[in-house]
Amino acid sequence: MGDTIRLTVAQAIVRWLMNQFIEIDGQELRICGGGFGIFGHGNVPCLGEALYPVHKELPLYRGQNEQSMGFAAAAYAKYHLRRRFMFCTASAGPGTANLLTAAALAHANRLPLLMLCGDTFLTRLPDPVLQQLEHFGNPTLGVNDAFRAVSRYWDRITHPAQVLQSLPAALATMLDPADCGPAFLGLPQDVQGWAYDYPVSFFARRLHRIRRQSPDIAEVADAAALLRGAQRPLIVAGGGVQYSGAVAELTAFAEAHAIPVVETIAGRANLLADHPLNIGPIGVTGSDSANAIAGAADVVLAVGTRLQDFTTGSWTVFAKDARLIGLNAGRHDAAKHLSLPVVGDARLGLLALGQALSGYRAPPGWVMKAQDERHAWDAYVAENVRPGNRPNSYAQAIGVVNALCHPRDRIVTAAGGLPAEVTANWRTLGIGTVDVEFGFSCMGYEIAGGWGARIAQSEQEPDRDTIVFVGDGSYLLMNSDLYSSVLTGKKLIVLVLDNGGFAVINKLQNNTGQESFNNLIRDCPTVSQPFAVDFEAHARAMGAVAETVTNPAELAEAFQRAKASERTHVIVMQVDPYEGWTTQGHAWWEIGTAQVSENAGVRAKHAEVEAGRAGQRRGI
Repeated sequence: MGDTIRLTVAQAIVRWLMNQFIEIDGQELRICGGGFGIFGHGNVPCLGEALYPVHKELPLYRGQNEQSMGFAAAAYAKYHLRRRFMFCTASAGPGTANLLTAAALAHANRLPLLMLCGDTFLTRLPDPVLQQLEHFGNPTLGVNDAFRAVSRYWDRITHPAQVLQSLPAALATMLDPADCGPAFLGLPQDVQGWAYDYPVSFFARRLHRIRRQSPDIAEVADAAALLRGAQRPLIVAGGGVQYSGAVAELTAFAEAHAIPVVETIAGRANLLADHPLNIGPIGVTGSDSANAIAGAADVVLAVGTRLQDFTTGSWTVFAKDARLIGLNAGRHDAAKHLSLPVVGDARLGLLALGQALSGYRAPPGWVMKAQDERHAWDAYVAENVRPGNRPNSYAQAIGVVNALCHPRDRIVTAAGGLPAEVTANWRTLGIGTVDVEFGFSCMGYEIAGGWGARIAQSEQEPDRDTIVFVGDGSYLLMNSDLYSSVLTGKKLIVLVLDNGGFAVINKLQNNTGQESFNNLIRDCPTVSQPFAVDFEAHARAMGAVAETVTNPAELAEAFQRAKASERTHVIVMQVDPYEGWTTQGHAWWEIGTAQVSENAGVRAKHAEVEAGRAGQRRGI
């Protein structure tokens, strides 16, 4: 037998994480950038003991809320293009349960997140323990089992030797392009402290690489043959393009074959705004230009996208007879809606397709049509973001920031109306600088995600800023990481755009024929005297610099002060909940509407929504 070292389970986990590395841009970095933690009785005695000796090499950020810790970890992984991750540790019971939403977000967005969570005692000798859920017919079932549905890898460590297999398997999942997602390890409180003689070789320094799967030659040939016959080809570029590091290959492929490119929400910032083949964002929250070209395309090459309904307009943005090609590392995504699949890495797939398609170029008239559509959309956006064109709006605020920010500043938003407004109106200045979390459309991600993104950004681009757009509803849901950002010196610029409630859902409510009800504060029957929150005072109370502005001109001045500030800077501006919306660029979106109602308006809107179904493709 080889040399062994006697460690607790918690010590073994930490030591192993310390020795896993990856090469990024010629530099070898620890894959795990550190962690976010809230200690409790379920993790502080053993895991806390193991983390303290290495806290300088493996920094542990103290969270304010377990859910927001998970959001911050997701944003950190997204910034690093899934090549690095953070762990989250939570105590047993409600601490761990609070991570469920964040795990779902990471799962939906295919992001690596390692959860190290306390669990009930394996021996069951002290049962029932504090915060334990008792299932009388199944004593093995507990809170941690809820994570099975939102984890790509799930395990409960019931013996110290299991980490020899479980840790490498969890990391392999998080680094796999097709299976990437959150990994959950349940750590019973007694097992965390149990000791075992581990092989010293298990903790040897290891350098990992992200797998690049070459596509099948026959699949490439079939896809190239289909593209070669296309008169109106289109590329839909998703977030997988960036995760593959294939932006240059995408650009070269599009230029070599003169194929217009449209971007998904996750694929925003694959191309700069002024690239002549960038026809705009596609889908429900997209652009008239991209949607018009998508509807006319005869062959669609979808690269690195899971074709979510906001991308496809619930499968109405593409012509019913258009042929789809799915280039994706994941078999499940590549074959959606009867696509011709090309299963493989985006970079290698584009290179192989490019070679097979040598000499082909799309007809000039098609490219000119796409570019004319984009010019018309650019003109609309320019007017849409212009201050003074209507009451204060999201679009105006976006335009102000877009004009004043650095090309490498990072934009973060999520949920509500802002993802649509940023997607439609933001003109990309730097590749990979836009994080619109719409895979799970999760309220509360904005500030927490901004904090995690800033932690990552400070490792590589410390002189740039992370800029957060957040509505009043999401701010009220989760704002405590303003305090985290100030405590840790990770400056954010946060724009709180206050429209008096859940205004985008109020708009949806009205658009389905209903009266405003329980979305805007003024429309809540249980609210006798509506009033606005003093967001400026609230942000100041958490240590941020904060100010309130009344119009876009004042916002521009405040934003420049925020850029110069060394501390998290919050700018508050009220926006109109009714007249502030971007009215163009939308596609049909399938929602459930009432088939029967006493309200004539609801009946009319139901008929209107159903009429849009005529253009819906039917596939699998």
